[in-house]
Amino acid sequence: MNLQKEALKTLKETSRTFYIPICRLPNGLQEAVTSAYLCMRAIDEIEDHPDLDNNIKGKILREISLILQSGHENITREEMTEAVKSYEHLLPEVSYRFGEWALLAPPTIAPRIWDATAAMADRMAYWAENNWKIKTKSHLDQYTFSVAGAVGLLLSDLWGWYDNTQTNREEAIGFGRGLQAVNILRNHQEDKIRGVSFFPEGWQLEDMHKYARYNLSLGDSYTKSLPKGPALQFCQIPLTLAHATLEVLILGKPKLTRNDVMTLVAQVCG
Repeated sequence: MNLQKEALKTLKETSRTFYIPICRLPNGLQEAVTSAYLCMRAIDEIEDHPDLDNNIKGKILREISLILQSGHENITREEMTEAVKSYEHLLPEVSYRFGEWALLAPPTIAPRIWDATAAMADRMAYWAENNWKIKTKSHLDQYTFSVAGAVGLLLSDLWGWYDNTQTNREEAIGFGRGLQAVNILRNHQEDKIRGVSFFPEGWQLEDMHKYARYNLSLGDSYTKSLPKGPALQFCQIPLTLAHATLEVLILGKPKLTRNDVMTLVAQVCG
């Protein structure tokens, strides 16, 4: 099995939601987006790991960042995975194979993907080491940019790299922030159990819903600006699911059912 097939297999195991639109992307763009998604998912799993001390998380994430920053065209898989070697027995496959996912990126866009992953790993390390203390809306904006808004910018760069599609950067950031805000709402009770809250001081559920709706509206504008094609469909799927999730949360349900998800994805994909 070649690396792209292994990457898609891992993608399917970690996120069926993104597996569907990524599989529909054309060659070249598919490898780039797969690489970017799995690299981001790899470090996200480290940030969210339930059994790792926050300082250990910070150490691993910063080492990953440094490796990606020193990356060059002749870097090996072994060099790429050095940062996680000691923790391989604790980490999920998507995380301890992050070096392979990084090397999957086409050479002409790989430096941008590595740069974005390195920057995000550093930011995640900061938030883990500070136990995700969100006291103000500015802190919330900083966090949602760190882990999601920056992904919106990376996607815009990938669309531009592939077919010169131009997008609004602020709307791209809002696209990512909106998705993350919905995740915060969906996981709010679980986060409270582990002693973490992404709600600024004094905020209630209604405030976070308002924050999510505003950023999702930017995401709507972002997707409407995309021409018909793979990028549009790729972005429509998570955005549609985010809007629907927000609605079921308002009704007091914990999340969309798998049936709901597959129905909505089928509607977007036609």
